[in-house]
Amino acid sequence: MIVGILGGGQLARMLALAGYPLGIRCRCYDPSPEAPAGQVSPLTAARFDDLPALRRFARDVDVLTYDWENVPVDSVRAVGKLARACPNPDALARSQDRLREKSLFRALKIPTPEFHAVESERDLAAALGRIGAPGILKTRRLGYDGKGQARIASRRMAGAAWRELGGSPLIYEQFIRFTREVSLIGMRSKTGEIAFYPLAENVHVAGMLSYTRAPYSHSALQRAAERYVGRLLRELSYVGVLAVELFECQDHLLANEIAPRVHNSGHWSIEGAVTSQFESHLRAVAGLPLGETRTLGHSAMLNLIGELPEPRELLAVPDAHLHVYGKAPRPGRKVGHVTLRAGSPEELWARLSELPAFFRREEFCLPALAPSPLSN
Repeated sequence: MIVGILGGGQLARMLALAGYPLGIRCRCYDPSPEAPAGQVSPLTAARFDDLPALRRFARDVDVLTYDWENVPVDSVRAVGKLARACPNPDALARSQDRLREKSLFRALKIPTPEFHAVESERDLAAALGRIGAPGILKTRRLGYDGKGQARIASRRMAGAAWRELGGSPLIYEQFIRFTREVSLIGMRSKTGEIAFYPLAENVHVAGMLSYTRAPYSHSALQRAAERYVGRLLRELSYVGVLAVELFECQDHLLANEIAPRVHNSGHWSIEGAVTSQFESHLRAVAGLPLGETRTLGHSAMLNLIGELPEPRELLAVPDAHLHVYGKAPRPGRKVGHVTLRAGSPEELWARLSELPAFFRREEFCLPALAPSPLSN
């Protein structure tokens, strides 16, 4: 079995590494010849709209999948007769447009913040009149890690937000004062089998994920999240791993966005679950039985953004695992992650407190990681 991955970033790299023990070989396709997945798997360097190159790539693989959700849908459809895409192009298209995504949530009766399509300043004024402020104005496409959005704290800020983002299709969303952000990773096989990982708790700094802790054990919210993600998996005839980010607001959840791929908030599963999200995704797209998602204790995943710690100091901490992505360090770039695993939330906090001084910087939010009630 050969899996072709459209995109050659760290997610493709970790997929390729997860494939080797299964006898699955991965090949990657990315516009950059320096894409980090090329260090561990064959890499085709070509543009996503270079259809002759993409067709040659598709002929040599059994199935296509993604490490990046903004692969042009038309390109995926153009090679659909050469290799099946998992998830399918319609699921990819829904995830690329925030308005279509939010409309899908509403159609499936999945609670989501109020939203309003914005094509003009008049539309923005109408959105503010209906939803009010504060709110967040976002590009409908291509925004990630806090990019492509502007917070509107009051109506006086609307003009500046429009000048910053106007000119492309936008969406205005209600600002939610949530208790915490959580994510659920679910998966569906070719035969319709569905499985879920436990909820994970996420903390962002400056729009980027700083750390994830799992499991976030809340039985009522776990059931609700599984209902919502299950509806999405079935409606989209989805095959593979799907991540959904949600806001916890007191005793209920609001869906924020979906990612049609393995997800940053699931990296803890490499050491923290019986089957990692990467192996689970490959099993699903290859037509194999889904893996077991049971956790192996409690885990925390910390993103390494911009630079790497000294490995000797980090790996002296018991149950610390370092993952380096093979990317040149630069500000704002995810260059690796660290996973810690322990038998209890208290033991996990003890492990986190043993991390070297590199992790004492404010972007890691370590004080926020103190043990809290994680069962309900």
